[in-house]
Amino acid sequence: MSLFTNLLNLHSGSKPREDFFTEIVAYFLSLNNDILLGWLKHHSIISDDNYSSIKISTQQEHQALAIHTEDSRLDIAVELSTGLSTDIIFIESKIGSTEGWRQLEKYAEILSNLPNVRHRILIYITRDYDPKEEIKTPAFNLEPKVSFYQLRWHQFYARLQQHATDILAQEILIFMRNNKMSQNNQFSSVDLLTMVNFNKTLNLMESTLNEEVQQKFKLAFGGVIKGAASRTQWKWEERYIIYTHLSPSTWDLWCGLGYLGLNPSNLTDYPYLGILLHVSPRFGQRSKIIESMQKIINDKPNIWTPINLKVLPAWSGIFYRKSLQEFLSEKDQLSAIKLFFQESIKELKTVQEQYFDFPWKGVDIEATMEPNKEEELDILSSSIAEV
Repeated sequence: MSLFTNLLNLHSGSKPREDFFTEIVAYFLSLNNDILLGWLKHHSIISDDNYSSIKISTQQEHQALAIHTEDSRLDIAVELSTGLSTDIIFIESKIGSTEGWRQLEKYAEILSNLPNVRHRILIYITRDYDPKEEIKTPAFNLEPKVSFYQLRWHQFYARLQQHATDILAQEILIFMRNNKMSQNNQFSSVDLLTMVNFNKTLNLMESTLNEEVQQKFKLAFGGVIKGAASRTQWKWEERYIIYTHLSPSTWDLWCGLGYLGLNPSNLTDYPYLGILLHVSPRFGQRSKIIESMQKIINDKPNIWTPINLKVLPAWSGIFYRKSLQEFLSEKDQLSAIKLFFQESIKELKTVQEQYFDFPWKGVDIEATMEPNKEEELDILSSSIAEV
C-alpha cells in the first residue's frame, strides 16, 4: 500500500482525497520544476521560454468578483516569471467529483482580471471522462483572453513513469494506481463485467426503490422529485437515489434515499445504502440546521455520520447508512435492503421531529417536478465525499 494512502486513511471522518492529492502533486512539482515544465511543454501549454522563477501555491483564495456570488478557492496556481513577464496557470483537479456550477467560468474570469500578466492559462484535469467541448480557447470569449486546456490524470501518470527512480514519484504512482488515476483508454476485465451486467444491476437497484419505498418517502417528506432515481446522479455524484427538497421552492435543504458511494477508490470497498440530509452554504437557516445536525451526531454517533459540518463554503450533511456488505449474507437481500430503506426514512423523520425547530416544508406530491438545470447542477456538484 502507498505511504500516501496510509496517511490519508489516518484522517478521521470523510477523506479529503482531492485536496490531499493536490498537496502531494503540488509539493512534488515545486521540488521538480523540470518535470512541471516538461509536462506543460508536452501538451503545448507553454513554449520553450526560460523561466527564472516558478512559484506554486495550493488552495489559493480569491475574493469574488462583482459578477460572482461567492469567493473561489483554487486547487493549484502556478506563477511562471521570465524576469520581464509573468504567466499564470490555474489548475483545477478532479478525481471522483465533477465541475461545480460555473466553476471553470468563474476561474477564467478571475484569471482574465489579474493585472500585469502575459499569458493566462486554465487547466482542467480529471480522472474520469468529463468532456468540456463547449469551452473553446480562448475560453468564454474573455478579454484579456484565457487559454483553456483539458487533460486526464492518466496522461500525467504516463509522464511521471519516466521519473520512476525518484522515491517520491514512486509513491505518487502507487497512490494514483490505488485511486484509478492510471487508467488509460483500454477496457479492463472489470470494465467488461460491468458492461454486461449493468442492466441487471440497475434493475435490482430499481426494485429496492420501488413504489412501496417511494410512497413511504413521499408520506414522510412530501414528495419524490420526478425523474428520480436518476442515472445523472450516478454519473456525477456516484449515487443512485430518490430525493426531494425540504425548503420552500429551493434546493438549499434536501434529502435523498438510496445507494451512495458507487465508485469507491478501490475494488475491495463497498457502496453504502441509506438516507442523507444536505444543506447548502448559502442557506439563510444554515446555522440552525448545522446546530441540529451536530446535536444528532453527539447523541447518536454510532448511527449518523457527519460531512463538512464545520466547513465553509461547502455543502454539509449527515448520513444514516450501512455498507452493502452487511446485506450480502441475507437470504433475501432485496427484501432486507427495502426494509432498511424504510427504517432509514423512519429514522430521518424521527430526528426531524426531535431535533429541528426549523419547519421543513415538504414538496406537494402532485406538484413535484424536476429541478431546473442550474439547481440540478448545484445539487450534483455539492462535492460531498460519501464514503
